[in-house]
Amino acid sequence: MRSRNQTMDVIGRKISFTQTSTEDFISITDIAKYKNPESPADIALEFASWVSVEFKFYLIKEFQGLKSEQEKGLDWDIKRNLAKINYRIHTDAIKGNLVPEALSQQAINQMYASEADVLNVALFGKTTSQWRAEHSDKSGNIRDYANVTQLVCLANMGNLNTVFINDGLAQQERLVRLNQIAIQQMGLLVENKTVKKLAGK
Repeated sequence: MRSRNQTMDVIGRKISFTQTSTEDFISITDIAKYKNPESPADIALEFASWVSVEFKFYLIKEFQGLKSEQEKGLDWDIKRNLAKINYRIHTDAIKGNLVPEALSQQAINQMYASEADVLNVALFGKTTSQWRAEHSDKSGNIRDYANVTQLVCLANMGNLNTVFINDGLAQQERLVRLNQIAIQQMGLLVENKTVKKLAGK
């Protein structure tokens, strides 16, 4: 069973917190300096009231804060992975419909890069290399700095681009259509309550 160990500060006391796939534990020994093993979180929270009501209040507050941060991180991973999965579908369509036989690996890579830039230009107005030239102090790529709304739009555009590729549309025509779709979808998504909730707004 995999576990994650963290520490939270409650009124000047360092309290150990362990999370497994099935249970959360708060160290009783850190709370009262007993030599007992870690206990399930709900028992430890009750035990904290033995120290003081104030201590229990701050312990609950810190515990909830840690859980909230972990959930936000998980939400971001899910959104980023969604865009990656859709990009895989997108690149498979490119390989099946745009890449002629007997291309070198370099030519294949260049084809993928230009297709990724079709989405980047349609949504962000610039290619990855243009963004890197403007942001030489940052690592990663333009999509790593996208907000939730942009990632949702990017995932939708990736799916639509796959359909356009399968329909045999030329890259220039796809770029124009995707840009129009990006403008329309971003206008709708910025007001969408579900997307705002995902973004924590």
